[in-house]
Amino acid sequence: MSRPKRPRRSLVLGATAAVTALAGGLLVALPGAASAAPSGFADDFNGDGYHDLATSAPGAVANGKAKAGAVVVNYGASSGISAARHKITSQSSSGVPGASEANDRFGTELAHGDLNRDGYGDLVVGTPLEDVGSDQDGGSVTILWGSASGLSGGTTISDPNPSGHDRFGQSLAVGDFTGDGKADLAVGSTGKDVWIFKGGFTKSGGAAGKLRLDTDVEAGAYPDGVLQLAAGDFDGDGTDDVAVSSYVGTFVYRGAASGPVLQARATDENASSLAVADFDLDGHDDLAVGIDSPSIGGPAVGGYVAVFPGGDAGVDPADSTVLSQSTAGVPGTDEYHDWFGMAVAAGDIDGDDFPDLAVGAGGEDIGSADDVGNVWVLRGGASGLTGTGALSLNQGTAGVPGASEGADLFGAAVHVADHNGDDRADLTVGAGGENSDDGAVTVLRGSATQAITTSGAVSFTGPTAGIAASGQDPMFGDTFSGS
Repeated sequence: MSRPKRPRRSLVLGATAAVTALAGGLLVALPGAASAAPSGFADDFNGDGYHDLATSAPGAVANGKAKAGAVVVNYGASSGISAARHKITSQSSSGVPGASEANDRFGTELAHGDLNRDGYGDLVVGTPLEDVGSDQDGGSVTILWGSASGLSGGTTISDPNPSGHDRFGQSLAVGDFTGDGKADLAVGSTGKDVWIFKGGFTKSGGAAGKLRLDTDVEAGAYPDGVLQLAAGDFDGDGTDDVAVSSYVGTFVYRGAASGPVLQARATDENASSLAVADFDLDGHDDLAVGIDSPSIGGPAVGGYVAVFPGGDAGVDPADSTVLSQSTAGVPGTDEYHDWFGMAVAAGDIDGDDFPDLAVGAGGEDIGSADDVGNVWVLRGGASGLTGTGALSLNQGTAGVPGASEGADLFGAAVHVADHNGDDRADLTVGAGGENSDDGAVTVLRGSATQAITTSGAVSFTGPTAGIAASGQDPMFGDTFSGS
């Protein structure tokens, strides 16, 4: 059946109504704060040795302002993710620049990395709909700094070209794009210019410098500009390359000291998601491109993932593997508006050292219910990703918390990381439409035998995580950092 196009990266949200205010900076049962030692994990915000989970609620109320937005960090531990161990940050939190304002949608985009090289992961928050002075929807980027007590304080990264584009911060990526051993930050907007903020960040001064990358995005004809960014070393030279996606395709730029340069145009399709991992362990990162609304005549009507293997020359556009619900071994049926590939995330879920790929389809119908959503786990191996042994999961799967309901959008966001330290990555699924857009997050543990086990599954809604729900569509679980 025909359905409206799903929101693009939360820049369009649902209707508004009166709400209860969110307390900025709420801290609940933070583990290990007194004795935390930095682990070096890019997403270990409190340095206790576990990967943490950063989730956006871009429609949340903060300081009484509707859709001001907030970010929730749930801290990892030996017992895994818990709804109780969390911290909420908004622009009303102490030390965070700016102010919570209606319709800013703080947290629309997220990325992480140790930007100031202190051993604690830092969280980068994009707020592309924030008005900056008289610049409507100019957008802003904020770095929230990791510490032994978790995220604390923040620094604004100023837009170098405010008159040349809008929605600065609608796409983000962290990587060493200049090859100097320091984490850089790439920021996209509605323009064709991607700005590389150079590593050597400080809390008081921001980046050590900046480089402008003029991409092949046709910003004038397609004003949404750079919609997705991802970092990966596709040519194996030790310097991260950057993948840039827009309505006119996905481009790969090779990292260099003077700034990235074009290496390849991977696809002409409109990508909805990007993930990077070395799926075949050949020493080169591979690029997975989710294309949830393919062109007529494409390899799948309901969406697909194109995987481009890395090599000494980088990504080869002529060498790709296409995976969809039409691929042998992948459960389900390829149907229009499934949005297979709406979200992708990579990590070693089954503990065999080969990264696997989680694929979300927020528009998958189940029974007579529309847009229920579904997630698949595709296995990595010596030959790369395959449909063989693929696992399909939804809220109707035995052991998965919740129920399959229309408009839940289960799988509209996915995330893969090892939150309990058992050397198997866990799968986190966002359902921003749960309970009339209150939103929910489900965490399923990795398993050596079946990729995912429902034993020990955890699920919590926005209100459980401290995000007030009074009909304002907070969409908790809309975006995860690192996905």
